[in-house]
Amino acid sequence: MEKNDLSSELDKAAEWNDSFSMQMQRPAINLVQGLTMNAQLLQSIKLMELPIVDLRERIEEEIEKNPALEITEDRSTVSIDDTAKHRKEEFDYFEATSDSGFVSRGGEEAADEQHRFIEGSLSRSETLQEHLLWQLRLAPVDAEIRRIGERIVQNLNEDGFHKEPLDLLLKTENPKKISRALKLVQSLDPQGCAVCNYQESLRVQIGLLPDQPEGIIEALDHLEILERGKIAEAAKILNRTEDEVKNIFERIKDLSPFPGRGFSSADTRYVVPDVRVIKKDEEFDIIINEEEIPVLGINPFFMKISGTKDSRETRDFARENIREARWFIQSINDRNHTLLKVTRAIVVFQRDFFVNGPRHIAPLTQRDIARELGLNESTISRTANGKYVETEWGIFELRHFFTNSISGVGSGGSKHSKAGVMELIREMVQGEGKGFSDQELADLLARRGIPLARRTVAKYRKELDLGSSYTR
Repeated sequence: MEKNDLSSELDKAAEWNDSFSMQMQRPAINLVQGLTMNAQLLQSIKLMELPIVDLRERIEEEIEKNPALEITEDRSTVSIDDTAKHRKEEFDYFEATSDSGFVSRGGEEAADEQHRFIEGSLSRSETLQEHLLWQLRLAPVDAEIRRIGERIVQNLNEDGFHKEPLDLLLKTENPKKISRALKLVQSLDPQGCAVCNYQESLRVQIGLLPDQPEGIIEALDHLEILERGKIAEAAKILNRTEDEVKNIFERIKDLSPFPGRGFSSADTRYVVPDVRVIKKDEEFDIIINEEEIPVLGINPFFMKISGTKDSRETRDFARENIREARWFIQSINDRNHTLLKVTRAIVVFQRDFFVNGPRHIAPLTQRDIARELGLNESTISRTANGKYVETEWGIFELRHFFTNSISGVGSGGSKHSKAGVMELIREMVQGEGKGFSDQELADLLARRGIPLARRTVAKYRKELDLGSSYTR
């Protein structure tokens, strides 16, 4: 099969995968031939789905399984000083190997690209437990208090709250030492951890304030009233002036009801961008991250014995493995070509995003890209799934650029994207001089021609993991 035909064949295979039962009704000889070809096409589909980290693991598995396949160069371990030398050699033979050949830069520019991809990877950040344990080990306390404190820290969830009740976790420990260890952990940065819920966390944080305003503890019982902006009603309940209540509310908003959320969770993982978009003047360069993918080729020994007059079984064995190796190499090339085409189309559709930033993301569906490229929608889905693109605005999953539209003034539901509006809400909340309520956010959006119901704003805010106005 010619290389240029593989994309269309993969599209057909995607449809075949959903109608396998129909093929089972064909004559036996056609079925066997069809299964051989479709097994290869399905392998290509699976390779298309893999992000770069998983692709590397899959390549290692295939090399162990197929002796005719070998790594001719592993660019993730190549010295940067050797980059220019290897680029010329790679360019000469990439069509016969799995080298994508998309970037043929040499010298310092090539080395810089490799550095940027490495630096663009999102590495694992410090966890809440690590941050607290580090402080605990520096605290001037005896070993017994430190040991109990460590058990308390290790029992915290991502919010900073207890997973198991302390009376069960520490039922054999001295109550006085538990109390000392608990107060110590609660006072560490971030303050207010090692509690049962956010109300208790706020109380602990208030207790640690050097100049807490009078009435602030009582105000915690009426947060819902304060959140709705009913300052006069809260002032009457608390027997305070409205200015005193406003001051109390501002101090509460400085606290963090979920102190542990500023740290990474156990699910934090490395993200390596599959592709990079660089703005140069008014144009964009799109670069596949080929540094993480080893260059594959055919083992010369297998090429030699496939054409010898050795036994038929030996030749057939060599030829079959060579055929599978070539298909595997071709499938990787097709994955990279398709990823490049899809990313290029996304950049065209989402030009405002790449030029002006996340709030300018436009409504876009996978069907739009599929029509533009003449591909099946399922192929676009597989290509975008789990892949990341590095931009000057940060690293985003390709799926981020597919977002539905919402209703806006004169837009007919096509002017504003959900993701763009959510980014606008994020900017409003993070840059606010005061704690906007959901209704106030809805009013601000309406002034920009984006009329949304308060409950829709609240829904988007929660999806962004932004607290309500009193938690901010």
